[in-house]
Amino acid sequence: MTKKQRALEVIELLKKEYPYVKCALNYEKPHELLVAVRLSARCTDKRVNLVTPALFKKFKSVDAFAEAEISDVEGLIKSCGLFHTKAKDIVEMCGMLRDIYGGEVPDTIEELVKLPGVGRKTANLIVGDLYGKPAVVCDTHVIRLTNRLGLSKGKDAGQVEKQLREVIPAEEGLMLCHRLVWHGRLVCGARAPRCSECSLNSLCKEVKK
Repeated sequence: MTKKQRALEVIELLKKEYPYVKCALNYEKPHELLVAVRLSARCTDKRVNLVTPALFKKFKSVDAFAEAEISDVEGLIKSCGLFHTKAKDIVEMCGMLRDIYGGEVPDTIEELVKLPGVGRKTANLIVGDLYGKPAVVCDTHVIRLTNRLGLSKGKDAGQVEKQLREVIPAEEGLMLCHRLVWHGRLVCGARAPRCSECSLNSLCKEVKK
């Protein structure tokens, strides 16, 4: 079985198991997703979703974030960790959205990665979820599971993204990544994967070992 064939098998099996999935972060406006993803670095989506309602209530627009005192943002996001850096990035990010992009979130990876605190993982999620463009979102779950499944090799997100783009149909990338995230949380954990319950165990390189 080639990697492309294996990828198609994984896609079909996960579609059956998770027919309806979406980004786990809650948001209503485009810039809110950008902020939420920045907060999610080294933090659970569950924690971010607890923090963002108060944050988005206080700062209701790109302009409001751009004009915010960093210390005020810090106070609302402290429980997400790395709050000094994240608050600075969020304020500066929204300043760039206001001053350079007319208050709009860019729709290309090339423009998004120019924003403070935005890497390719975040940029892929934005172009995929907001704009429906082909995307491969390589978070820790996606990297771990695709390594185990033999679809990628290594832990560098950029390299894994490149490897996955070579074997996954472009139109399937975003939803496959969302499904892998859910599967990683519910079944294929980092330390204690529940292999006997896994719908992908017949394809998994780790099980075969």
